[in-house]
Amino acid sequence: MDESSNWVEPPDSLALDAGQVHVWRICLEQGEDLLDRFRRTLAPEEIDRAGRFRFERLQRHFIASRGFLRYVLARYLDVSAGELRFSYSDYGKPSLTGDSSLQFNLSHSHEVALVAVTWDSAVGVDVEHSRADFASEEIATRFFSRLEVETFSSLSKEEQVTAFFRCWARKEAYIKAIGKGLSQPLDGFDVTLAPSERAMLLRAGEEDTLTWSMSDIDVGSDYASALAVEGVPSQVCCWRYLGQDLED
Repeated sequence: MDESSNWVEPPDSLALDAGQVHVWRICLEQGEDLLDRFRRTLAPEEIDRAGRFRFERLQRHFIASRGFLRYVLARYLDVSAGELRFSYSDYGKPSLTGDSSLQFNLSHSHEVALVAVTWDSAVGVDVEHSRADFASEEIATRFFSRLEVETFSSLSKEEQVTAFFRCWARKEAYIKAIGKGLSQPLDGFDVTLAPSERAMLLRAGEEDTLTWSMSDIDVGSDYASALAVEGVPSQVCCWRYLGQDLED
């Protein structure tokens, strides 16, 4: 797989070829001007969901992430962001209504949101803000598989925090890609997490380990992020969004 973690601005003429995966990144701490433009593209139910957050900061982050998702998808479909309509599976995974083969996934944590898009293949992306106080052996034992706990426990204390969130992001990316939500137990499959191991799904269903690809996405030292894709993508491109060129 041709893999890149070099975040660059997307070209004006953007093409997503078959087999490619594009991952987009935005900082959720945005000014009022961009938030207002994003807000105008949201559906009433999305505005309602934003209002349910208790803290204003979380409301702003929800508007930024959902507005950004709409902006990204609209670029590939050549439609207005406000025209997009979503439907949801029984497990809550969103998809575009209508006859679209564009597959996508959204993740956000702390001040970063990522959107992954590809044609025809299931895709999942996850980003986690690292917190040393959360990366405990107790939590790993509760949620990770036996193999993952054994690997985690074998690492030095200095390596464990990074390995914990590396594992968590890879597992969440896979769960989001298959679209089964909480019905898929986190301890029901294995991923790699040791520093010397490349991102990989080691055990799931007998066929899944052969048909899924994983890769890490470099979001910075305070984050762990992973991408899971059905099949083997030909290329992963990483685009950063700085807030210009947005149209309602």
